Amino acid sequence: MQMYLSKPTRRWAYLAVVVLLAVALSPLRGGAQGNGAPNGPHYNLNLIGVPKDKTAVMDDNSGHRIFVKLDGNTKIGLAEGLTFAVLDANGTDGNGAKFQLPNPDPDSDGVTVYSVYARALGKPGGHGTLNTCATAPGPDGILGTADDEVMCSVATLVLTRTKGQQKFVDVSKYLLYIYVDLDGDGIAERYPLFSDALQDYFWSYDNDGLKLIQLRFYQVPSNVN
Repeated sequence: MQMYLSKPTRRWAYLAVVVLLAVALSPLRGGAQGNGAPNGPHYNLNLIGVPKDKTAVMDDNSGHRIFVKLDGNTKIGLAEGLTFAVLDANGTDGNGAKFQLPNPDPDSDGVTVYSVYARALGKPGGHGTLNTCATAPGPDGILGTADDEVMCSVATLVLTRTKGQQKFVDVSKYLLYIYVDLDGDGIAERYPLFSDALQDYFWSYDNDGLKLIQLRFYQVPSNVN
């Protein structure tokens, strides 16, 4: 059963995210010098490419990693919560993986509550494409009906493992928002994760030999305007 909060109640709930993030994020500090990421607490998430599908059940997994296909597409479902957590670490089975994270922009003003940084690691040469997708209303304009359709953002993140040191880059625009044209005017509008305009958010990851993507979530804002 889904629970929906009134807008005032939701606003106060999301204010609590700022406090809870400080608890949820890793206490590691100072390791960001020279690698492109901010200093300070952060939550780590590794997307690990594996050549063979895993059969183990990895629901309610407390690790900071998700196994994805080394070659091919992996779906990573996104669930809204007050903390970061891997809910299903196996993205190679038929159900895909699942990751919980807070609403990044409850005011929908283009300034995030937290930011996500990414870099590609592993053997040089592989690359991966991450795209934020969601279910959108179909021609009837109503979510939850038979003509609903999956739409993916026109803003796509491509990470390539090149030689030498790999630096983190701010990818909040790509992983915390979706850019889609819902009103049919030919212009893609920006919606943060968990906006009521769409539902069933997920990351679609097309991998071409990339062994590892490191994601770090920091309690610093990003302005994607």
